[in-house]
Amino acid sequence: MKLKIKKGDTVQVLAGQDKGKKGTVIEVKPTKLKLKVSGVKVMTHYDKKDGLKKLEGLLDYSNVKLVEKATKEKKTTKKKASKTA
Repeated sequence: MKLKIKKGDTVQVLAGQDKGKKGTVIEVKPTKLKLKVSGVKVMTHYDKKDGLKKLEGLLDYSNVKLVEKATKEKKTTKKKASKTA
């Protein structure tokens, strides 16, 4: 199944504890149909080296709505000069 939501898109959460929040997609896992959205489902994780860290958890693909697509920047390529004899 091809997903319509890609990394960098802006989405809105439709269900769950963070319902109504908007954020950009950090990571997409198409095999599990899960997304990681910045600022949504923030969990604390204790690491021995770094101490407490705040990390985003995975959301189900069906619980988010696409708000805005990420804009693609077109790469400029140089055209080769044609040889005229």
